[in-house]
Amino acid sequence: MKKLVLLAALAALSACSQKAEESKDATAAPTETAAPAPAANPGTAPGTYDVKMADGTAASTIINADGTYADLDAAGKTVKKGKFAHKDGKDCFDPDGEEAEACWALSPVAADGSFTATAPDGTAVTVTPKKS
Repeated sequence: MKKLVLLAALAALSACSQKAEESKDATAAPTETAAPAPAANPGTAPGTYDVKMADGTAASTIINADGTYADLDAAGKTVKKGKFAHKDGKDCFDPDGEEAEACWALSPVAADGSFTATAPDGTAVTVTPKKS
């Protein structure tokens, strides 16, 4: 709000300093409106997601409302499961067993709902909500 008041005051001062003989019928140049920047990814909501690896391999991930997840291969067989959480702006997967938790950085969500998730080792995948 303060910026708006300051801009209005500057505009008024600017208008007062213009010469009176300037043409009153001059039209203002149209202003361009910038597209809004994509919102930060709030984290992956419970649901089923198609995951596409950089090499084209397809898989799925199911994120459950109870904080668990399951990774499935292209045939629908569960290959990994464990706990899921959103921490510090990243999606974190803690597989059952001895494998360490991995937290994936998330890109902003595209118009179609897809986003890129990047693992700590730099592996990037495209994640798309599965259509019902």
